[in-house]
Amino acid sequence: MNIFRNQPDWHIGQGKTLHLNRTFLMGILNVTPDSFSDGGQYADAERAVSRAYEMARQGADIIDVGGQSTRPGHIPVPPEEEWRRIEPVLKRLCADNALIISVDTYHPEVAVKSMELGAHILNDVTGFRDPLMRQYAARYKVGCVIMHDVPLSENDDVCAKLTEFFRRRTAECIADGIPQENLCLDPGVGFGKSYEQNLSIAKRFSEICMGNYPVLAAASRKRVIGRSGGDLPVDQRLPGTIAYHTACILCGANIIRVHDIPEAAQAAKVADAILNPYNE
Repeated sequence: MNIFRNQPDWHIGQGKTLHLNRTFLMGILNVTPDSFSDGGQYADAERAVSRAYEMARQGADIIDVGGQSTRPGHIPVPPEEEWRRIEPVLKRLCADNALIISVDTYHPEVAVKSMELGAHILNDVTGFRDPLMRQYAARYKVGCVIMHDVPLSENDDVCAKLTEFFRRRTAECIADGIPQENLCLDPGVGFGKSYEQNLSIAKRFSEICMGNYPVLAAASRKRVIGRSGGDLPVDQRLPGTIAYHTACILCGANIIRVHDIPEAAQAAKVADAILNPYNE
């Protein structure tokens, strides 16, 4: 029996349900010129679509499409530009019923257009702060990734602050009509947190797992990984990413958001086997 991790169902758009009896992989598809890790590689729609299918073949369960960088120091683009970047990609991907599509956006205008095309999940780095985002998500009954992005002071207990935030925000989402079973939590590694707090999230991940909410870990190639390894450049952070995400899985993470699918898939299978060697 898996004694560490809840195994909830996650209800997402288009009437689909994800049975989280193992670690699910969310593949990152940045359709941007300036993302910190792979900016510009998939700004062309054809290359982006090809990359999405490649990730699916490699084991990605969800494709997370983003048209705006959220790296430190990024310059936000208006919703019109964000939509221009992702629309041709979403039209192709959402037409394929075999794919689960997430859209990484905090603009309600982009969110509603994405859901009209058939996106299954909204991944909002502002944690559904905007009531209009919550109203749209309730209307379309999509999966919602609530990310913590409230800056903390260095003396804050990161897990206590995360738990407080998630209790408040999930209550707001439910009050605005989003079913509880559609919500997923993301502690927001790298967003408004110190190096020590980002490490503490992995060590204390089980404290963030509230009831039956799925929880997502997203540390792929981030600054905390580079610093832990000795100021490593972005393209040398794969082993550290695997270590961080494995720690999260063993302490309760249901989903990991990653750039490197084959390596993450193998690591997740091993972590799942450690948790439950009899779940073939």
